[in-house]
Amino acid sequence: MTKTILITGATDGIGQLTAKTLAAEGHTILIHGRSAEKLEKAAKEIDGTTEIYSADLTRMDQVHAMAADIRKAHDSLDVIINNAGLLKLRDTMTDDGYDARFMVNTFAPYVLTQALLPILASDGRVVNLSSAAQAPIDIEALHGRKPLDDMGAYAQSKLAITIWTREIAKTLPKTQVAVAVNPGSLLASKMVKEGFGVAGNDLQIGANVLREAALGASFADASGKYFDNDSGAFANPHAAALDAGHSAEVMQAINEAVAKIG
Repeated sequence: MTKTILITGATDGIGQLTAKTLAAEGHTILIHGRSAEKLEKAAKEIDGTTEIYSADLTRMDQVHAMAADIRKAHDSLDVIINNAGLLKLRDTMTDDGYDARFMVNTFAPYVLTQALLPILASDGRVVNLSSAAQAPIDIEALHGRKPLDDMGAYAQSKLAITIWTREIAKTLPKTQVAVAVNPGSLLASKMVKEGFGVAGNDLQIGANVLREAALGASFADASGKYFDNDSGAFANPHAAALDAGHSAEVMQAINEAVAKIG
């Protein structure tokens, strides 16, 4: 049975390869990117049945507009893969005064997912890209009041998405799934090359686990869990994600931030 699957950050890297892998199976793929030109190019590369959606995830108005466009075009969505992510960039602060890594890696997928939950299929899944790099969140930094270095911002934003995955899973019906996935460390992506200066391992390793998380039987009862592809198993995320006090503080801060940004 073919599915309708949204993949953010699908113009290159693991997002595009996952889209290609799923499109080859006959699924309808909604690809997101920031550049219309890159999206057109990616759609040709991916082939199959694709639709393109353009949005700058550092701009919350564009996140809302994209969600509205998807809801206008589709009554039902089977899978949301929140893949888009940032590590390094020249200007780290957005116009709203937040670190762009928190905006793109944490806030935007949270807002997009909430906006699309009303059309998520009864057995639908939310697959969030986490990372082996996770660190306890400095609430002042999350609110944009304290600067962080690249890896600090990235690691904290990835713990934050892991926390909200766990929290949102508690609110979903039993037949729906929300999971956080580390697709594999040091895969051959642009981010790894920029961040670590290494070529990286075969990207298909990551695409295969995202495909399994999206559609595979092994994730059917995994809601709220974290899958670590480095060990090839479900595992505990960073201890801070299991700390109820820290999680509550982070969720409050995320909700305050997205309400303020609007």
